[in-house]
Amino acid sequence: MGLIGGMARTAVVAGTATAVSNRVSRRQGNRWAEKDQSAQDAADAEAYRQQQANAQQQAYAQQQAPPPPPQPAAPAQTDVIGQLQKLGELKAAGILTEEEFAAQKAKILAS
Repeated sequence: MGLIGGMARTAVVAGTATAVSNRVSRRQGNRWAEKDQSAQDAADAEAYRQQQANAQQQAYAQQQAPPPPPQPAAPAQTDVIGQLQKLGELKAAGILTEEEFAAQKAKILAS
């Protein structure tokens, strides 16, 4: 074989080696990407399980928590009205004077 045949064979070997090297690199890159994706999927699944467990714990804690204490009842308007009616009856019966009635009425309305 001559010089040209040797160069042609070298070119074929070099081209084949390059093609094989590229294919191996591409396949290895795909494997690493699959591993990374699998690891990400596993991490996502674990995060989801953890989120579900936290939600269940919170729901359980809310079910087990005692109810909040009742709010103290504010004095009702009917008490004021009832007091004023009694005061009016005392005045009408003559037990209270006009000044005493006015003083007691102001005291009830101020509270």
